[in-house]
Amino acid sequence: MKKPNKLFLILSAVAAVVLLAGIVMQNASLYKPFAIATAVCFAIGLGSVPSLKGYQYTAWIIAAVVAGMVFPEAFKNWGGVNLRDKTLILVIIQLVMFGMGTHMSLKDFSGLASTGKGVLVGLFCHFSIMPLMGLLLTKVFQFEPEIAAGIILIGSCSSGLASNVMVYLAKANLVLSVIVTAMATLVAPLLTPLLMKTLAGTLIEIKFIDMMMEIIKIVLVPIGAALLHDFLKRASATQKKKVNIIAIIAAIWIAVIVLFLQKVITDHGLMQSMNLSGFFAGAIIAGLVYHWLSLKFPKLDSMMPLISMFGIIYFTTVTTAAGRENLMKVGVLLFIASVIHNAAGYFFGYWLSRLFGMDKNSSRTIAFEVGLQNGGMASGIAGSMGKLGTVGLAAAVFSPWMNISGSLLANYWRRRPVEEPQKQEDKN
Repeated sequence: MKKPNKLFLILSAVAAVVLLAGIVMQNASLYKPFAIATAVCFAIGLGSVPSLKGYQYTAWIIAAVVAGMVFPEAFKNWGGVNLRDKTLILVIIQLVMFGMGTHMSLKDFSGLASTGKGVLVGLFCHFSIMPLMGLLLTKVFQFEPEIAAGIILIGSCSSGLASNVMVYLAKANLVLSVIVTAMATLVAPLLTPLLMKTLAGTLIEIKFIDMMMEIIKIVLVPIGAALLHDFLKRASATQKKKVNIIAIIAAIWIAVIVLFLQKVITDHGLMQSMNLSGFFAGAIIAGLVYHWLSLKFPKLDSMMPLISMFGIIYFTTVTTAAGRENLMKVGVLLFIASVIHNAAGYFFGYWLSRLFGMDKNSSRTIAFEVGLQNGGMASGIAGSMGKLGTVGLAAAVFSPWMNISGSLLANYWRRRPVEEPQKQEDKN
């Protein structure tokens, strides 16, 4: 597999030469396709370089940005289907979150008692430093209201599974990282809309309840389905039978909502609650069906990260295409803001943890948990608001840089492991 990948690196170099020639000659029909060819071939070829393989996902994100910038019209509608349709966006982001959820486990919550202080410090730092830093950056750079709201939004989202990967690479406290990510995800439906209402309420209209409901659909419903799959892996025959019965009841409840209640209930709040219960009922069915499929196709779990990756690439491409004009105006400033925002998360996450008395390894973990946000969640929320090209723009710019900086910091700390107290005593 490595030889073909290396061939793609050569092809990317050739495409880059043609790209430069097209730019010099100002020939759009030449440089546009070769811009995509360069980015895609480079993303594929990067897998053949062991030291750079960890950046392959980021290279695909960059390729998605290039595609959205060069051919924006091609990623707005396909065959009459609006690629920014709210329902389509919801389905794809749920697939992304479900894919991430399949790499979570109910056991992840078992260490909560032993890491309680670290979890509290992590949540406090994450949901204070990042949204406030986002607000500060909007004041400094004077972005347009909806773009500014997007910066605050990504700062107000929970940490993603990327933080777990970086902590693992850095050889920091992985148990703490997994629990902080899990708990941040669980509290996001409450804290994210609360922070947005407080910090971004003057920039765009924030409907607290509506946003909370959307985040529950985007995050908790698919992750709940994934955790049900995890439960079924070790469930007894009796427990599985009970889940099957609950799934049948859930299917009946969905049918009742669709066929009867939606036609009868006129109260918006009550209908929202009914729909949300329908989503949770669907999560039970989805978790059960996926578990059955995973038994039939054992490699399915290993394929889910690729599906999540595709979903993120989809959001990045569509967001870039929708917000191309805005990116042309403020793209450089947004990138600078992303670097500052991300660096502040690492810096304050680490040193505030040390101030609270946490050890160096745990402080490194909190640095990643604070500095790395769930860009997919931010894109999903922006899409549900119908503002993917403005509010979602920050997520499209911030996410690639977070992956690059996280990998760099993880490898830096990996080469500088924290010495165990016993080793230090031996030296003395």
